[in-house]
Amino acid sequence: MRHINIPIFIPHLGCPNQCIFCNQRLISGSYDFIESDVDKQILEVIKTISPKDECEIAFFGGSFTGIDRALMIRLLDKAQSYVDSGRVSSIRMSTRPDYIDKEIIKILKKYTISCVELGIQSMNDDILKLLKRGHSVKDTLNATRLLNKAKIKFIGQMMIGLPGASLEDETHCAKEICRMGAVGSRIYPTIVFKNTELEKMTKNNEYIPLNLDDAIDRSATALKIFVENNVKCIRIGLCDSENLHSESSYVAGPNNASIGEMVKSKLFYTFISEKIQKSHIKGKGLIIECAKGLVSQVVGNKKRNIIELKDKFGIDFIKVIENDRLFSYEIEIREMEENSCV
Repeated sequence: MRHINIPIFIPHLGCPNQCIFCNQRLISGSYDFIESDVDKQILEVIKTISPKDECEIAFFGGSFTGIDRALMIRLLDKAQSYVDSGRVSSIRMSTRPDYIDKEIIKILKKYTISCVELGIQSMNDDILKLLKRGHSVKDTLNATRLLNKAKIKFIGQMMIGLPGASLEDETHCAKEICRMGAVGSRIYPTIVFKNTELEKMTKNNEYIPLNLDDAIDRSATALKIFVENNVKCIRIGLCDSENLHSESSYVAGPNNASIGEMVKSKLFYTFISEKIQKSHIKGKGLIIECAKGLVSQVVGNKKRNIIELKDKFGIDFIKVIENDRLFSYEIEIREMEENSCV
């Protein structure tokens, strides 16, 4: 069974201010929201999917619970009609922490909501002020408390490499997302887009974007926290379709379309290194077992992990094989027999 989102973009609707990093219209490629087009967008996706697929309508791009209340309810009613007909399974949305209150919760409880994605970004008030987010850490704590009490699942979105943010800030944010009860997460390394205040800061040397290697390392640190707390990370970096490489929108930052795979590979390197150190393996050869389909992530781009592991631990031969009993980031290691080191 595949999980498919039917994205309905509501670019910047409901947002009370302009965050310094945000140009949502450029990222989504959508400049105007036409309510009458929603049915068409939903039906175009539905006709391409199998009845076996799990499909949900997802309101992305703006702060859904902050839009005009009448419009929000009309959109929820429309989405719910597809749920009631059996053509989709549920509804999800993205919003801001300060646009979750008791009244909103009461409304959402009337619909089949699978989860709410919260744009948390940081759990440091000083950073949030610098970003001009317009909400506080207290707002995030209140929103997650209300969602948990209402038994509405939530996903925490966080950013890496924000102005004023350190690795310690990002580690704290990831831990807090787990502690607050998130069922999932997204990690977004900061990209500088045109026509944003962050672009001006970058050109004035007031902000220095992360290079690709630093973005990978810091994202992998956050991902490790999510993995160890069983909080599924559903996305690392912007989707390739989000105008990431467009010269009309991109200014600076770690814009590699494969950054998600690179971050996962870096985390495998960390887990393997920790296992080798604990096992005190000193042989010339090493066998690494991983879950099915993940050999390329363990090996790394251009065998980077293998090369670095050999150099770090003085290992001559490393072989990576699949093990059907392993899942996700589980790995097993063992010394290779002497006569197998060829």
